[in-house]
Amino acid sequence: MQIPRNAVLLRIFIGENDRFQHQPLHEAIVLKARELHLGGATVLRGPMGFGHSSRLHTAKILRLSEDLPIVIEIVDSEEKINGFLPVLDTMMGSGLVTMEKVQVLQYGKNGTR
Repeated sequence: MQIPRNAVLLRIFIGENDRFQHQPLHEAIVLKARELHLGGATVLRGPMGFGHSSRLHTAKILRLSEDLPIVIEIVDSEEKINGFLPVLDTMMGSGLVTMEKVQVLQYGKNGTR
């Protein structure tokens, strides 16, 4: 699989408790991105954050949160990311989605892109 040097980073901000068809939403998104042969996806779990509601979500020891922030990053060509957006829209009920142009410096083994 190849990713062009001039690519796009899709960043999806959701909550840990968000679901799609009885499955954690972050898992469903990554599996769908893989099924559609996107270049790669990473899920990051945040220890603290807030969103549209301004409700603070934190992983502090004395305060257990059930809905920590999750960020999913997906990198591929602008064309493939744009093709994924309608699919993503059907999966998400709420959250924040951003997109930015990036330059891919390395992808794969031994610096091969």
